Amino acid sequence: LLPRCYLSSAANDIKSRLQSMISATDVVVFMKGVPTQPQCGFSNAVVQILAMHGVDKYHAHNVLQDESLRQGVKEYSNWPTIPQVYFRGEFIGGCDVLLQMHQSGELVEELEKLGIRSRLLDQAAKEDKD
Repeated sequence: LLPRCYLSSAANDIKSRLQSMISATDVVVFMKGVPTQPQCGFSNAVVQILAMHGVDKYHAHNVLQDESLRQGVKEYSNWPTIPQVYFRGEFIGGCDVLLQMHQSGELVEELEKLGIRSRLLDQAAKEDKD
């Protein structure tokens, strides 16, 4: 059994590590696998949704490589599942939330707030011209 002071120190370390990771860039994804090789369907769906919108500059962290990261991010966000998506340090949700935002058009608006123009807007404008 570990002393309490060690446990709280380890928890503080992962929390500060997560804060640093989340604030490093506008879009951060904690996922199983990496964008080029997702290792679960939900992580793959998040990658595909971001790609559909032309979001290619984001940090992805593979939680399968680090169990403390995998558990720590769940506690940090108070969200029990992976993947997890953050915009400008704010927890957005998992695959289900990102999919709902995509379907409702809210994701286009949220990306605009980040200075990212959704590729879907360009495709819609092109289709209107045709």
